[in-house]
Amino acid sequence: MSLNGALNASVSGLRAQSAAVAAVSENIANASTTAYKTREISFQSLVTGNQTGTGFSSGGVIFNAYQDLDQQGQIQAYDSSTFVAINGNGFFVVTDEVTNQPSGYTYTRNGSFSTDAAGFLVNSEGYYLLGQRTDDLGNVISGSSNDLNSLEPIDVNQISGTAQSTTEIRFDMNLPADAAIASTFNNSIELFDALGVSHTVSITWLKNAANDWTATFSDPVLTTTGATSGTIDTDSGTAGVQTTIDVTFNGDGSIASFSPAIPAFDITGFTTGANNSSVTLDWGTVGQTNGLTQFSSNTTIPALEIFLIDQDGVRFGQLSEITIAETGLVTAAFENGVRLPVYQIPIATFPNPGGLTHVEGTVYDENEAAGNYNLRLPGQGNAGNIIASALEQSTTDTSEEFNKMIVAQQAYSSAAQVVSTVDQMFQDLISAVR
Repeated sequence: MSLNGALNASVSGLRAQSAAVAAVSENIANASTTAYKTREISFQSLVTGNQTGTGFSSGGVIFNAYQDLDQQGQIQAYDSSTFVAINGNGFFVVTDEVTNQPSGYTYTRNGSFSTDAAGFLVNSEGYYLLGQRTDDLGNVISGSSNDLNSLEPIDVNQISGTAQSTTEIRFDMNLPADAAIASTFNNSIELFDALGVSHTVSITWLKNAANDWTATFSDPVLTTTGATSGTIDTDSGTAGVQTTIDVTFNGDGSIASFSPAIPAFDITGFTTGANNSSVTLDWGTVGQTNGLTQFSSNTTIPALEIFLIDQDGVRFGQLSEITIAETGLVTAAFENGVRLPVYQIPIATFPNPGGLTHVEGTVYDENEAAGNYNLRLPGQGNAGNIIASALEQSTTDTSEEFNKMIVAQQAYSSAAQVVSTVDQMFQDLISAVR
């Protein structure tokens, strides 16, 4: 064994233990970093080819730094509706550029997303969350849900507000059976056009004969001003404009018939500029008493008894909140109470996540060692579940790191002592030669 070999082996030990201390330092510094994975140092003996019975040449040590990306960090709850954590396998797909189809895709488990000034969901490291557009039912619109090209940065600003036109009005109401022939009664209903503007339609109920009534509808007026705002037609299938619907009842108070058979009306020519509306009237089922009824009134003077008038339209409402559900659906909540799914967040999984290339922070890139990605719904296949309003904590255990630091310090000191000893042996050799 040569002194040079001993010196080289000791120096390799110093380098390896320096790397171990550096890893400990990084781990402790990131003990509170969201989704940080502890950096480990593995050591391997470096063996030279000259290992015979008459000679020995020291090889030293080599080291390798790695992170166990499969290690699950603890999950902690937060108040933010856009914070998400993955419990199990997989990564969020993110990008550092804001375009409809980013050219660079990277992966992270850091789900500390919030809305930036431009309206995009971005995490604490400056990476934008990617998702797939959905329809109003939450179904992904793109053709292939397992294609990175189906992803785009989640843009909140494009969801500025929403309104919903009235398409159905349900009535639970009693027409007084004890009313005199030719008696009339009035009520009004509120509905909304496609722009979310409120209109009022008045209905006059005329008792034609026993068990026979006619409802006459007035043209809608703006609820705010009372100005006529459109034209109503209760039977668009016939020529001209109809404004009446006939209702007959059976002797037990249940509905006998409607004319037209399906109570409905159209509104055209909205003065607000909204699209025309078609509204179905749910007055109940023929032969039943689950809508309109005809019984004696509970008042001294016969009168309409309105138990419920409910319609499905909503006025215009601004976006008030973005939430991410455990299904991965990004939902927009509006001031008018409407909630619409707008994006689906997929989970990217890899056959060998440990093979991913570290980019920076908690961000990684794919390569051949990791294998081909798969985009899955949360909880589907081997993809982990999304935990809403939560973040994954660092996997660093500070007590374990201090233990590693002590071991590395002792090994470093020992290697340094060997260097000092070899140096003294060199000095002795030089003195002997003199």
